Amino acid sequence: MAEDSFKFEVADTTGSDYWVEMVKCQYACPVHTNACGYVNAIAEGRDADAYRIARATNPFASICGRVCGAPCEMNCRRGSLDAPVTIRSLKRFVTGKFGPETGDYSAYVTGYDSRMLPPERGNHERVAVVGAGVSGLTVAHDLALLGYKVTVFESHTSPGGMLTVGVPIYRLPRDLVNHEINAILSLGVELKCGVRLGRDFTIASLRAEGYAAIFLGVGLPKGRKIPIPGADKPGVFDGLDFLRAFNEGTPMEIGKRVIVIGGGNVAFDVARSAVRPGAVPMSDAASDLERSQRIAYDVARSALRMSGDKEVHVVCLESRHEMPADEVEIIEGEEEGIRLHPARGPREVLFEDDFVTGLRTVKCTSVLDADGRFSPTFDESVVEDIAADTIFFAIGQTSDLSFLSPEDGVETDRGLIKVDRDTYQTTAPDVFACGDVAHGPRLFIHAIASAQIAARSMHDWLRGTRTDVVVRKRWNPAEYQMTEGWDELRRENPPVLASEARAASVDIVEEPFPEREAREQAARCLRCNVNTVFDTSICIACNGCVDVCPQNLIKLVGLADLRRDPYLMRIAGESLDIDEEALAACGDDELNAMGALMLKDESTCIRCAMCASRCPTQAIQMKRFDFYRECVTIHAPNPKLRARSGSAAGGNPPT
Repeated sequence: MAEDSFKFEVADTTGSDYWVEMVKCQYACPVHTNACGYVNAIAEGRDADAYRIARATNPFASICGRVCGAPCEMNCRRGSLDAPVTIRSLKRFVTGKFGPETGDYSAYVTGYDSRMLPPERGNHERVAVVGAGVSGLTVAHDLALLGYKVTVFESHTSPGGMLTVGVPIYRLPRDLVNHEINAILSLGVELKCGVRLGRDFTIASLRAEGYAAIFLGVGLPKGRKIPIPGADKPGVFDGLDFLRAFNEGTPMEIGKRVIVIGGGNVAFDVARSAVRPGAVPMSDAASDLERSQRIAYDVARSALRMSGDKEVHVVCLESRHEMPADEVEIIEGEEEGIRLHPARGPREVLFEDDFVTGLRTVKCTSVLDADGRFSPTFDESVVEDIAADTIFFAIGQTSDLSFLSPEDGVETDRGLIKVDRDTYQTTAPDVFACGDVAHGPRLFIHAIASAQIAARSMHDWLRGTRTDVVVRKRWNPAEYQMTEGWDELRRENPPVLASEARAASVDIVEEPFPEREAREQAARCLRCNVNTVFDTSICIACNGCVDVCPQNLIKLVGLADLRRDPYLMRIAGESLDIDEEALAACGDDELNAMGALMLKDESTCIRCAMCASRCPTQAIQMKRFDFYRECVTIHAPNPKLRARSGSAAGGNPPT
């Protein structure tokens, strides 16, 4: 243990957030899902409890079990030991048993943690939500539970937003999406599809119809292109347009040699979709909407000119290790035959007689400057031409805010809707916005989290209250038993279709964990809510805990060894009630006679409890730290919300 390489913190057992942050998976989750809770419930065979915990703070738990970017896994403490717990896939294991996709919505409806909603209900005011994507449906979910009459307006013929438009059908089954959306609608939400803001209705007309508040969750529906020569030629497309064709059935003819420009997940969604051929089998259980989507998909794919061999290339600025796409996307894409060209910068679309023939690229020597800002540099002497007859740009998304008029009172900032990041209220007091259109492209789970804040803010604005989220904390005796060999279990990913089968169909790539494997993988969790709590008043400094720790995480350090660390010396001085200068003037023997500090490196503690069992005075105990978040209402207006007015831009007061 090299204490000079760590950040030190005093872990008190009272009001500190230290123990909250210790449960890294939950702390990293934007909606604070208790991943530790549901993973351990799975390990113990309590699957119904596991679903309830996974669903508690997330209206899209089933979908997140399939396609979430999983910041919980990226921060999982087990990753410091060997590899993170397969948290996302374990969520899918229980949602498949109890989620809306089973056709039974009862566990979904009763599973939400009401403590995450303001305790006071609305007065049935009418609220308009524009956009039936993740953020809009999350706002609708929360406001419906709070007692508002919510109407969702969607421009497409079916709801879902990027869930159905942007996520390939081989990653996310559409019947699952439909069920999770229908579960939200079952709460009393009204849905109107095929109506577009700016064409069929306006913000002014919504106000005139008596909607007391308006939410804009319109996302970023347009793709971006790089302004290079030839980018406007036939055969050069927006990758999002192709994904819409792939997922919704809009015919799009593409060639046999395809290049996708971009290094993120969307680029690989486009590339892996382009690899796949036509027919999609329909199950007898498919909904009418699912069936029609698949039939349309067959029609669209039959238009593709992909007879014979085909090539799909991905070209990106980043080097292989810098690519923002998930590692599994890159690996599975390569297994399916996608050819990767990292560290290449597009320079020109090559063409003859207006037909695309390829892409000229140069070597990218760096993507970011010394300050970490996007500022790519190139070696123009290293040129590579890649043959192609179809090129897709998948380098980012932009908004379409043409529906806004000056009378709406909604300001924009660099192509996004301008909002207060604490409340997601726009410059028009009765209009709120969040998700990608307010903060740019992020994960689905970030859109859910921002929508939960927006819903609370809309409630506060309509009620004239302020909602605060507080963390309730409690220590309990730790009663737990680790599975034998838990510290040696290796991470196993869920089974996937063979690469040949994947590339030859649009079947779902990832399969669920079998029960035995799910239990075993869940048992890898290090139970970060269980902690070693030290009572220094009865410690006799015997070093037994130091000797027995299998990870060498504990160290008893004499005060003389702390001279070089002002922070630790300050802690020692405060503990001994000795002035820091007087402490510094003491000799080494005198310092060591005064006492020592117990240091513990929490990065890879495996909760074996050997230190507690070895301690002769019970100065070390294993305790479980339980905590949850709860909304509390303050009966005073939120000072961060602009006040309601009777003007057009301010909306109508609630009735």
